[in-house]
Amino acid sequence: MTPTASVASDGEAKWEFSCDFEVDYESEKKASIVYNALIVDKELQPDKVKRAMSISNGKLSIHFEAVEARFLRASFSSFVDVLTLATKTIEDFGLEVEF
Repeated sequence: MTPTASVASDGEAKWEFSCDFEVDYESEKKASIVYNALIVDKELQPDKVKRAMSISNGKLSIHFEAVEARFLRASFSSFVDVLTLATKTIEDFGLEVEF
């Protein structure tokens, strides 16, 4: 059996799969730098995956929704790769800079 996206009566896909995670940068400035670096990358399939990000108290919060688990996994995995790169960049080059 192949999983398929559920479709609402109005023809729009239902967002049945979701994931939330949070990264604590312990600094509003560091969280803002990562947020601004990542917000420019839009989802490649916005009809299948949604992503929302916010910052609060030095924490970056990310919420994903998808019509299928495989789209959620692929989007989440790709996002974590670039999130890791942005975080490592701040760790490697941002330590001397006062935030």
